[in-house]
Formats: sequence, C-alpha cells, structure tokens
Amino acid sequence: MPFRASFDCLWCGRAATAREGDLEGWSQLCPECLGRAGDNEFLRTRLRAALVERSGGAGTATPSRQAPGDADLEADTRAYYAARASEYDDWYLRRGRYSHGPIHDAAWQAELDTAGRWLDGLPIRGEIVELAAGTGWWSPLLAEKGELSLYDANEAPLELARQRLVAHGLRAHLHVRDAWSQPDRQVDAVFAGFWLSHVPRGRLDAFLRLVRAWLRPGGTFAAIDSLPDPQSGATDNAPASGGRSVRRLGDGREFTIVKVHYPPQDLRAALLRAGFGSVDATTTGRFFVLVNGSV
Repeated sequence: MPFRASFDCLWCGRAATAREGDLEGWSQLCPECLGRAGDNEFLRTRLRAALVERSGGAGTATPSRQAPGDADLEADTRAYYAARASEYDDWYLRRGRYSHGPIHDAAWQAELDTAGRWLDGLPIRGEIVELAAGTGWWSPLLAEKGELSLYDANEAPLELARQRLVAHGLRAHLHVRDAWSQPDRQVDAVFAGFWLSHVPRGRLDAFLRLVRAWLRPGGTFAAIDSLPDPQSGATDNAPASGGRSVRRLGDGREFTIVKVHYPPQDLRAALLRAGFGSVDATTTGRFFVLVNGSV
C-alpha cells in the first residue's frame, strides 16, 4: 500500500494521521492497533508489509511489492469481514451499494429463497456446527433443526448473529473460532455459508477433509456459496480474478481477499476426494451454488 498521511485504520476503522515515514502511514493502522500487532495475525501481516514498503520508498513513492501469498490474503479476508460486519446484511438485502435495480434484485431474492428452501429440506438434525457463521443469516433456520454451535473467527459478526437469534426467540452456542481449527468432537451436521469461496484452491481438499473429521457416521455437510455473476457484489467492486478480489467498504477502506468461484463439478469432485459418499452439487441459476454430502 502507498504511504498515507491521513487514513481510516484498516482494523478498527478510526481516523488517524501519520508523519512522513511513520509506520502508521505505511501500514494504515492507528497507533493503538499497530501496538497490538504481536497478538493479531492480520496486524502482524500489515506491520511486516509496512516495514518492507517503507524501506523501499521512504514515504514518498509507492514501492514495488510481491503479490500477497495465501497467508496474507487469508489474514486480510478475516480483517475484511470483521470490518464489514455492520454492513454485511446489506448484501443479502440488496441495500445501498448492493442494489442492482429491480430486475436483478428480484432475481436475487428469488434465488436466495430457493437456497433457503434447499437448506431447509436437507436431513440436518441433532448436533449442528456452523463454520464461518458471520452475521448468522442462516442460523435461525439451523437452530430450529437441532442444537446449534456458531463459530466465526471474528467477534463483531457473531454479536449480530446473537441478536438475530434472540429476535427469533432461538438459542445457540456462539464462540470465536477459526473455521480451520481442528474439530474437538464429532457432530451430526456441518454447514458453511459463503465460506468455501474463501478457501484457496490449493487448500480446498484439506478443508473438506477437516469438515469430514467433524462428522459422525451418517452425518451431513451442506454449503451455499457464490457464482460469479456481475450483479452479485457491490456496484463499486470489480469482479474477482485469479483467486482474489479487491473489496471496498462503504467507508472507503479496501482489502484484498481470497475469492474462488468453485463450479459445482469442482466441489463435487473435491467432496468425493475428501471421503464423502453421497454427494450432490447444483446451482440456483445465476447467483448461488448448493452442495451437500454425507459420510
């Protein structure tokens, strides 16, 4: 990133200023967040990048930098969804920057309803784990089917998920936990909404093997994810390319994140390689891919 004398902190969003050459300006992190870099992977990543960038430009030019690797992208992805928590539901509801006009928005809503009916019709019951739950859009439906545990790497979206469940008169176990954490038990069902597209292509098989390890014999895995339709994202975000996407928030902050649009046939093959038996993968048409498998 280029040096900026004035910026909104990439982690907490607070406005900050920096003197020429200061690490704050290169990292675009406020002094408080920069001071916490030892405790946070994303902050450490930004600090390391800022040190490299500052050494190449001394605050007056944009230095050259290698493209970020998977670890950097995954850290940025976590930071992006922490920062985006308050506006994430605008995407589902087609509000503001996510509205593409009445025709496209009506098609989106119809396919979102189709995805919900598909999920509701699956044999999901008993003890259920939702990985990368975000703001919990699908959580009330799952909480009605069994004992639900919601996991997400960020606290901010989980708080919104909690509020959504309370509004529906439902309960669940909510914990800050990365989707890549090893299972601590076996459960009857695992669900992931719009998470598989944030798994780098080279790690997809490993993640699906982890999901299989969560499941008891006869257990079910289900996922809903995105198809690469130009009317899916915000109007001011460019389409994903090369397994990554540059995302802009409503306040102007930008993040480069992992984004891989897996076609149904790729997900079906990956589930079979991971040891799932009965596998199905389909789409709603334009916007969503639906996949499920059992063990």
